[in-house]
Amino acid sequence: MVNQISTKTFSVNGKTYAPPAAPVVVICIDGSADEYLDTTMAFDRLPNLKKMTQQGYRGMVRGALPSFTNVNNSSIVTGVTPAVHGISGNFFYDAAKDAEVMMNSADYLRADTILAAASAAGRKVAVVTAKEKLRDILSHKMEGIAISAEKANQAKQETHGIDGVEAIVGHPTPAIYSADASLFVLRAGVAFIENGLADFLYLSLTDYMQHTYAPEAEASLAFYEAMDAEIGKLLALGAVVGATADHGMNAKVKTDGSPNVLFVEDMLEAQFGAGGFRVICPITDPYVKHHGALGSYVVVHLEDQAKTDEVRKWLSIQPGITEVYDRATAVHVLEQPEDRIGDLVVLSGRDVVVGRKPKYHDLSALDGTLRSHGGRYEEMVPMVLSHPLNSAYTMKAAGDPRNFDIFDFTINGTN
Repeated sequence: MVNQISTKTFSVNGKTYAPPAAPVVVICIDGSADEYLDTTMAFDRLPNLKKMTQQGYRGMVRGALPSFTNVNNSSIVTGVTPAVHGISGNFFYDAAKDAEVMMNSADYLRADTILAAASAAGRKVAVVTAKEKLRDILSHKMEGIAISAEKANQAKQETHGIDGVEAIVGHPTPAIYSADASLFVLRAGVAFIENGLADFLYLSLTDYMQHTYAPEAEASLAFYEAMDAEIGKLLALGAVVGATADHGMNAKVKTDGSPNVLFVEDMLEAQFGAGGFRVICPITDPYVKHHGALGSYVVVHLEDQAKTDEVRKWLSIQPGITEVYDRATAVHVLEQPEDRIGDLVVLSGRDVVVGRKPKYHDLSALDGTLRSHGGRYEEMVPMVLSHPLNSAYTMKAAGDPRNFDIFDFTINGTN
């Protein structure tokens, strides 16, 4: 099988990739703050990731903001910032349509993907994502396999590049609110390599477990242990493996354990009068049990543009609010696409989430306590590589590496 793997170089978005004659697997461990690895490793339940750390590389990398799923997965598969690829959240206000819409279509993507370029260069590419919402973006212009664990049993050859997924993987389609949703993704990756169906894979997990359990919870420890076992199978198949996260995760609660929420639209109307403000929560997606559409990052659209600076200054001094930028500054500081954010961008503290109004957030849907992400405090995430870095990438790792450099590090940094 090794001799059949293409080593043809390819270039996309200003970077050239020279893949090895071995399976390449990049894993996005959704929501995996570094403390999840630290805690599980401390209990000696991650033998394969420990081996990767010792024989390869482990360090910290900076993700894209907002620290949300669609944004960072798009950055990972393109290798560029949101300002370039155009995905600014899971959800946004489309001014041209005067509508609040999900940003889960490849129609919103403004950059080509590494996966499409690899498939064009002759690699057998497979994308396996836990969440169906990501499949269209990740598989943009790509020839190969593209499935979600969420709807694995609906995959067809003509639309997904494969059918009979459950039989190939040896597991049934999992519930999306489960550890099995992520484990199915990894098991599919193993099965596709074993069966010669793929040699260049992107495996994107879901953060249900991290939203639900703290790192030291037994359910979390058991999940990471099971995940590690599947990574061990990928290593045994000779794969070059790189793993990172799209964002971290923090408890967003008060000392009594109740959700620590600032409803920004209510706050603005109380201070400046009703009407004139539209607060958008870009974390919004179909998975309400994860976060109730509450994260540490919102954007604000103002009816009266002349009030922008006044509102910015007022918001910036409110307890729990850590950063407030106008549109032009957010484009520069937060690397955002100018036409897909608000007049103001608001970030909150480590233990605080920002929302719109209570009626827009069903906290009763939460499966446990409120753990979420989106802001500055979920920006730094781990990167683990199965092979040691060469000298050039050792230097790069000592600078300001990004989570969306993961394909670059995995392919170019280890050969």
